[in-house]
Amino acid sequence: MLAVTVIAGILFTWTVLSHRLARWSITAPIAMMVAGIALTGGEDPPLLFDFDTAAFEHAVEVVLALLLFVDATEAPQGVIRREKGLVARLVGGALPLTLGAAFLTALAFFPDQPGWILAALATVVVPLDLAPTAAVVRDRRIPSRLRDVLNVEGGLNDGIVSPVFLLCIAAAAESHAKSSDYAEALLEAVVAAGWALGAGSAIGYVAGWVLRRSWAHGWTQRSATRLGVLTVPIAAYTLSVALGGNGFVASFVAGVCLAPSMRHLPEDAVETTDDMVALLCLGLWFVFGQMVNNEFWDGFHLSVILYAAAALTVVRIVPVLLVLAGTGMRTRDKLFLGWMGPRGVTSVVFGLLAFIELPDHSGNFIVRVMVITVMMSIVLHGLSAEPIARAYARGPSGDPKATTGAGT
Repeated sequence: MLAVTVIAGILFTWTVLSHRLARWSITAPIAMMVAGIALTGGEDPPLLFDFDTAAFEHAVEVVLALLLFVDATEAPQGVIRREKGLVARLVGGALPLTLGAAFLTALAFFPDQPGWILAALATVVVPLDLAPTAAVVRDRRIPSRLRDVLNVEGGLNDGIVSPVFLLCIAAAAESHAKSSDYAEALLEAVVAAGWALGAGSAIGYVAGWVLRRSWAHGWTQRSATRLGVLTVPIAAYTLSVALGGNGFVASFVAGVCLAPSMRHLPEDAVETTDDMVALLCLGLWFVFGQMVNNEFWDGFHLSVILYAAAALTVVRIVPVLLVLAGTGMRTRDKLFLGWMGPRGVTSVVFGLLAFIELPDHSGNFIVRVMVITVMMSIVLHGLSAEPIARAYARGPSGDPKATTGAGT
């Protein structure tokens, strides 16, 4: 209860000062992370979270389930249709190449680690999260096409990586068992993904049809519709878990299936769910502060720092440049899409789940790399956002009616 009170107080303080803090690129996730570092550090910290519990694991999964659902429903359908070729190149081409590059780079930096652990690590450090650098997708000095595409990619990226993460974690956990049966572990993961796909698609399609019909015939109200949308990921998650599937994959699938119906519902239909996700994610950023204290200050491991730097740069930039070759895009636009791939709460959740599911030495290894990667991303992407926007404002490719400053 004390932790909740403190988190609420910090969030309220940031809310009151948000406009002034935005001048220094201090977003809510960064403020919560700093608060978490300050209040969970030292020999006798006032707050401390126990990660290794079933209740904490389920709480983390629910947060990710809601996040994936919102990402899927808020991915602009118009942008996807208009830029389907570019989105397909980034999600269908650059993402698999980035996962492969992250795995091969991990093999080079950590040759003593088992292959499945490194495969799981690759899925942890690759997912995008635009929240720590949210100003970028609102800054009208940057061409709207790039912001729209980046927003869509961020919404779809983590949902696509999620089942790959589950497969890798299942195999990694089995690699530590006395009688390693990878085929059985992978089969169980595939079956779980199948149940998730079935539960998520059924609930998403049915809920979308019912909500659309109800709104069209005047049977419901705006506030009730917002609550109805909130029940969709919860139902998808719980039904999938009850059937033996994975809850957060089911929630993402439900969001994908519900998304076409969203244009027939009120514009604020997903607002309640979005606000809840934002609040829960900020709580996770506070918890991330404790992870920083647990891992970041425990000595500097050069191989971890170099791998994190590679994961944030060449591991993403090179695949993006490769898949965008021949598209006619300007070089600096390609470099922008390649560079602007911040890591955030999805990586934190995947790292926490890896810590819970894997033996201590493997879980601690993945968490250590994740923490360094996310911390470096916050610094590098946060510091580079304003110079990039200024460079676009000086050039001819920014939005012509908005080259004087950032939008809101």
